[in-house]
Amino acid sequence: MTVALAPSETSPAPLSDLVALDAREFGAYARTGGWAFGLKVARSVRPGGQHADDTPKVSAKEFAELAGCSAERVLRYYKAWDRAADDGLVPHFEALVPGQDVELPDADVWLSYYVSRSSATSERGTAISEAAEAEGIRPTKALEVAENPTALRAAILADPSTARAARQALLDRVREDPELQAELARDVVRTDDLKKAVATENRAADRIGYVRQIAESGRIRTPAGQTVDAPVDVRQEAERHLSLIEELEDDEDTGEWATEAYDTMKNLVAETVEADPELRVQERRTKFYSSLQKATKVFEELTFDDVQEFVEDDMVEQLEELQRAIASCIAELRGARGTGAAE
Repeated sequence: MTVALAPSETSPAPLSDLVALDAREFGAYARTGGWAFGLKVARSVRPGGQHADDTPKVSAKEFAELAGCSAERVLRYYKAWDRAADDGLVPHFEALVPGQDVELPDADVWLSYYVSRSSATSERGTAISEAAEAEGIRPTKALEVAENPTALRAAILADPSTARAARQALLDRVREDPELQAELARDVVRTDDLKKAVATENRAADRIGYVRQIAESGRIRTPAGQTVDAPVDVRQEAERHLSLIEELEDDEDTGEWATEAYDTMKNLVAETVEADPELRVQERRTKFYSSLQKATKVFEELTFDDVQEFVEDDMVEQLEELQRAIASCIAELRGARGTGAAE
């Protein structure tokens, strides 16, 4: 009598040798990454300068032909292994023979030595790789972006966060690149929207600078140009506004905050001047002297050498009016001085 086995009791199908091989190779690669292929190159490709008769190894070109890939690709693995050997992570080529197995480093370490693009060997590529390492990213990622500027442009146009990262990178670079500075300046000058934006930001920066100067120095500059100590409450108000501005996020518009702070401080300065009789008189005196000096300078710049060639009646009339105004002003000042002396 034959007893049929239940489905759960059926014998498993025999494991395919090919499947087992694939699994073992996959596991080896998962543990070692590119080191597994680097080892194949290191133990099979003879070092430069070694004669073919001295070793069963083949040249990188021959190995590439057998592998069905480019010699350049083989050499990238070769150079990665060479750098790792110099650091003591793996044996040197001379110590390896075809078919030999050695303990390999972790897969993650491979990317520190292997560069998948030939551009990385150029001066430009080396600079990009070093910058990538300084930023803590894989050089291959940075090289891929550098080789495809159109993709970079698309990402900047489509993604605000990418655009912000690009802006920060440009700012970092422009500080050390006079040529790029000039190019960006020309772009700004030739673009109306950018010119307006720059003018707006400059105005905001100037206004913040005005408030900062009061907060940090404790001095105010009056409308007439005098510099005097700021009252305690005025300085505290400047510090308060400055603190609010400094707490804004990078993406927040400072324009309105700067305008409010500036207008507030201007009003407080004017009130300070009006509240102090002595300062108020000095302010008016300073304004008068300033206007007098400007008028004197303008008159001194008039040239009468060739005036006979174009003199007209209205010119003479305006000068006569000016003469009468000056005479009246002088008489008023003398009268005021006499009054002051009599008092």
